Amino acid sequence: MVSLITWARYIVQKLDYSITVGWKNYKGGYITDSQLGDAIWKNLFQGKLTYLHSNRGEEVACGLGTFGGTLLVRRILDADPERVFVGDVVLLKDPESRENHLVRRLAAMEGYEMVSTNEEERPFVLDRDECWVLADDQKLKPRTFGPVSMADIVGRVIYSLKTAVDHGPVRNSHMGMMRDSPILEVELDVDEMAKNHKA
Repeated sequence: MVSLITWARYIVQKLDYSITVGWKNYKGGYITDSQLGDAIWKNLFQGKLTYLHSNRGEEVACGLGTFGGTLLVRRILDADPERVFVGDVVLLKDPESRENHLVRRLAAMEGYEMVSTNEEERPFVLDRDECWVLADDQKLKPRTFGPVSMADIVGRVIYSLKTAVDHGPVRNSHMGMMRDSPILEVELDVDEMAKNHKA
């Protein structure tokens, strides 16, 4: 049973997301000002803050396993330092193949100084709306594509299901886990994840 306080925290986050989606659609010209309120209410009452993502092979790189699984991903629009945090496991568009997605851990964001282990490379500071992601799994072949746009982040991975008995919350930053805890309590359905799991 979900507590009243958890429901309140969940509704606040859902309202924030609904307003962000509605405003983005309005600014993009997809809806008119008369449709904006309806879009916000519809998203608030019918939408979810999470979706299931089936991962494959090398895409999984954050200690989530290398044989695939089903991930519960919290939707994040307009990723910025107020919504994602260093240490979060994020789902992002593959910089080398835009139709694919990668699961990586957010290692640095705008303002961080990046220093290479190669002494010939000069240090640099990540620009506004840039981030650096890493794979936790050292066995994976490293893919270096330099700074990644924050706009490529589509969500934070909050739960992982590898098998019916091997599943649990993903270790993210403290702030990310605090923000996602009401969402996990309200929207997590392990049976639904297992049903959609592709072994």
